[in-house]
Amino acid sequence: MLADCHLHTEFSTDSETPMRAQAERALELGIPAICVTDHMDMDYPQGEFWLDTDRYMEAVRRLQEEYRGRLEIGFGVELGLMEHLRARQEEYLKKYPFDFVIGSVHLIHGEDPYNGELFRKYGDEEVFREYFRLSHRLLADAPSIQSWGHLDYVVRYGQNPEVYSYRKYADEIDAVLKLLLEKGIALEVNTAGFRTLGRTNPEPDVLRRYRELGGELITVGSDGHQPEYLGYRFRETEELLRSCGFSYYAVFRQRKPEFIKI
Repeated sequence: MLADCHLHTEFSTDSETPMRAQAERALELGIPAICVTDHMDMDYPQGEFWLDTDRYMEAVRRLQEEYRGRLEIGFGVELGLMEHLRARQEEYLKKYPFDFVIGSVHLIHGEDPYNGELFRKYGDEEVFREYFRLSHRLLADAPSIQSWGHLDYVVRYGQNPEVYSYRKYADEIDAVLKLLLEKGIALEVNTAGFRTLGRTNPEPDVLRRYRELGGELITVGSDGHQPEYLGYRFRETEELLRSCGFSYYAVFRQRKPEFIKI
């Protein structure tokens, strides 16, 4: 089984899952390693998604000791990127010994697509296009992240997600993929998209294009907020990755990638 390098626990505002429950589920599934990546979204509206990182780090360290020799547990974080936060986020990342940092775009100019208002105002096509443009700008000046989270995340919440395809937004998406290659940042394959869209984020055509461009550095995560979603559809994802031309995926330890054969 693939390692799950994107999952959440009770330290994320949007999860109530005890960290130990995620570890037990990984053992049950035969997953060799997990990385806990709870949310830290600075300046999020209403102050949500603030991570008490000191307590969080202590909890991960305790769990690492408890499961030593049975399950590898990484100390990670999912960082919500915004244009004015770069310096502040870099200082934050220097403060803690993370193994792995996911950079994600959860807001479009301060508004959360999850709420639906953006789509009602501007329509799906314009919101999708602006999300990819914004992603490119944020990636160009990103703090020290290791992987780019759920590249087409915004499509999960569209009113008409069928208007989306790689081909339609190829110029914007290619710009992001090429910048990932230039900066040596991994592309995440996020299986939470299966639950809402019936496919990964990003969609398979984006994965194929990334490989065509020479991309090899990928990470895999379920984005599971409950134990039943940890490792979600990983067997199917393995086959997808092989069909797209990937032979290896990466697990980060102390911010350095180690390549594992698929």
